[in-house]
Amino acid sequence: MDTLTKAIEHYQLPPLAPDRVSELEKYCRQLWSWNRRMNLTRHTDYDKFVARDLVDTIQLSALIPPQQEVLDVGTGGGVPGIVLAILRPDLEVVLTESIAKKASAVDQIVGQLKLPIAVHHCRAEELLEDLRFDLLVARAVGPLRKICRWLEPSWHQFRCLLAIKGPRWVDERGEARELGLLEKVQLRRVVSYPMPGTESESVILKLWSGDRDEPFTDE
Repeated sequence: MDTLTKAIEHYQLPPLAPDRVSELEKYCRQLWSWNRRMNLTRHTDYDKFVARDLVDTIQLSALIPPQQEVLDVGTGGGVPGIVLAILRPDLEVVLTESIAKKASAVDQIVGQLKLPIAVHHCRAEELLEDLRFDLLVARAVGPLRKICRWLEPSWHQFRCLLAIKGPRWVDERGEARELGLLEKVQLRRVVSYPMPGTESESVILKLWSGDRDEPFTDE
């Protein structure tokens, strides 16, 4: 696809406002320019961007109530955090990235786009030692057993985690359970949807502290 609009139409996604499309195009150009210098993404054309990054983030966006403070765990090249901030300007989005050169690149991309996003060069669990958030979002940062281990001391610092996962999520859940990492954590699949161009599906999992009621069910 030679334009973002054509790719959105091809995958039959809900139409986006022109200003959102323009901001997403600017993001893609910045990301791909930086990608020539370092590995930030494998989705280096509009077709791949829409089929994976935009589809995932639109599904994620629909689950988040208005006016939330959102922490993107290990943002990489800015997905889902930057894309979420463009789609949902009502959200206060913060990015974490533990790899210094990636954090620096994403910080400069955010600056070029003039988005009100804070970028922290650290691990999410380090930031959670001092700050609280409404929710965390994560994609492609590791299997559930690693995510749960990282966040084990921090579940009371946020209301829930929304994790985008592929078809191996059931196996990952089993691994985390065997290690006892879900004993104090609730997990629920909240949405599943086809992965365009494949016969597989993606899911979004909600995880939250086991001694709390499920968040965002009535909002």
